[in-house]
Amino acid sequence: MSLINNINKAFDHRVRLGIMSVLMVNEHADFNTLKELLNVTDGNLASHTKALEKAEYILIEKQFIGKKPNTRYVATKLGRMAFQKHIEALEHLIKHST
Repeated sequence: MSLINNINKAFDHRVRLGIMSVLMVNEHADFNTLKELLNVTDGNLASHTKALEKAEYILIEKQFIGKKPNTRYVATKLGRMAFQKHIEALEHLIKHST
């Protein structure tokens, strides 16, 4: 089986790729951190996090810190495995395309 089959459409968009990249190296990230790191609007970030949540690649946790709402994101085990396979497939493509 070709590794190209492991390229995951869920990670096609740069924002989703960015979200997962941040969550792979951090236990979690909150909304404002992701928004700042990825330089996206509230709506743009919300739609991409919803897509990743629907695929069960991330968990969205809502809580209050003091009286302020806080939304944070955590990569699921499934999400971590899928993203790792995606990165390995890309690396394979890059190494074997020359």
